[in-house]
Amino acid sequence: MLGTGLIALFYTMTLHGQRSRDSVACVYSRDVKRVNDFAQKWKIPHAVTDLAEAVEHPSTDVVVIGLPNHLHETAIRLCADANKAVLCTKPLARTASEAKRILDIVESSGIFAGYLEDLVYTPKTLKALESVQRGAIGETLWVRSREAHSGPHSSWFWDQGQAGGGVIIDLGCHCIEIIRNFIGKDIRPMEVSCWADTLVHPISAEDNSIALIRFDNGAVGQFEVSWTFRGGMDLRDEVAGTEGTIWLNHFLRTGFEMYSSGAGGYVAEKTEQESGWLFPVGDEVHELGYTDMFTDMFDAMDEKRQPRETFYDGYVVNAVIDACYRSIKSRKWETVELDDWRGQTNVKHIQGIPETVNGLELVKRERLPDGTVKVILKNPDTGEVTQRFVQDD
Repeated sequence: MLGTGLIALFYTMTLHGQRSRDSVACVYSRDVKRVNDFAQKWKIPHAVTDLAEAVEHPSTDVVVIGLPNHLHETAIRLCADANKAVLCTKPLARTASEAKRILDIVESSGIFAGYLEDLVYTPKTLKALESVQRGAIGETLWVRSREAHSGPHSSWFWDQGQAGGGVIIDLGCHCIEIIRNFIGKDIRPMEVSCWADTLVHPISAEDNSIALIRFDNGAVGQFEVSWTFRGGMDLRDEVAGTEGTIWLNHFLRTGFEMYSSGAGGYVAEKTEQESGWLFPVGDEVHELGYTDMFTDMFDAMDEKRQPRETFYDGYVVNAVIDACYRSIKSRKWETVELDDWRGQTNVKHIQGIPETVNGLELVKRERLPDGTVKVILKNPDTGEVTQRFVQDD
C-alpha cells in the first residue's frame, strides 16, 4: 500500500474487511511516524519509508497506489521494473500525455494494471448499469453526474502543481467515467464545453465547475463538481434514455437519518457536523464501491482478463479533463484529443424509429385531464406538424 492518507485508509479498510483473504503486507509513507502508526493500527507486518523498497518488497504481490497525482508515474514505472501488478487510484495522471506514458509503461512491460475508479462500482451504479445494458431505458441520451463536498482532506490536493488542477481533476474524473459507463465506453467523447471558477478558497485552481461532453452518437454527458458544497457529500447521477429514466442518490438522503447531541463521533466521509440531524452511511466502503472494485480487480487477475476499469479508461478520462481546461480558457467547445482511440468509429447518430399514424409520424401521444387522447403528428414529406384527438386504444 503506497500511501497512508484517506484513500489508502479506505483501501486498507476494504482489503481487511469482513473475512477477507486479502491483506496489506507492506505499507509506504515518507513520514516514519505516520507509516508506523498506520502499520500498527492495521496489523501490517512491514512499514517502510522508501518507495522502491515497498514496491520491490518480497511480500508484495500487488502494488496499490494511493499517492498524490504527481507521484503516480514514478511509482508505476517502479512497478513495471519490478514486474509487479499495479492498481492505481483516480485520476490516473495530471494530463493525458502523462497518462499515455503511464499506459505505455504498463502495456510494454506486460504487467497487470487496474484503474481504481470506485464510483462506477457502487452497488446502485452496478445495478443501474445492468439495467441499461439490458435495454431497460432504451438508448442512453443524457447522463448527469454530480459530486460536491467541502473539499479534500490533504494539502496536496489544493496545490495545482502536485494535483494537476482543482476540483475537475479531483471530482470530475469520477463523473466523466460514470458518464462513459452509462453512454458506452466504446462511444468516443468528441468535444467539451466547460465553465469553472474559484469562488471561495484562496487557491489558484478551480473550486467549482460544470461541463457538457458531446459523444460521437449524439449523447450528452453533464457533470457538476464543487469543493464549496456544505452539508456533507452529495453524490448523484441521472440517466435519461429513449424508454426510461434512472435517478441515483448514493450518499445523502438514502433512508438512514439520525439525531445526536454530538457524543457519537465520526458519521460519514465529508460530514461537517457530529450533532443534530445526521445522515450516516451503513457500510461506507461498500456503498462507495470499494468492495466490488477490489473484487473485480483480483478476480480479473485470477481469470487473466481485463478489469472493468483499466489504465486505458484512465487515459480517456484525462483526455476529457484536458479538453475541459482548454475550454475554460477559450470559452469555446474544445475537441477531446485522443491519440489512441480503441472504441467504435463512424458511429450512427441516435435515431428513434418513428411510429406512424395513417402515414404521419407520431411526435407525441398524451392523455389530457378530461380523459381524451391527443396525438401530435408530422408529415414526413412537408414537415408540417398537426394535432388531432383520437379514440383511446
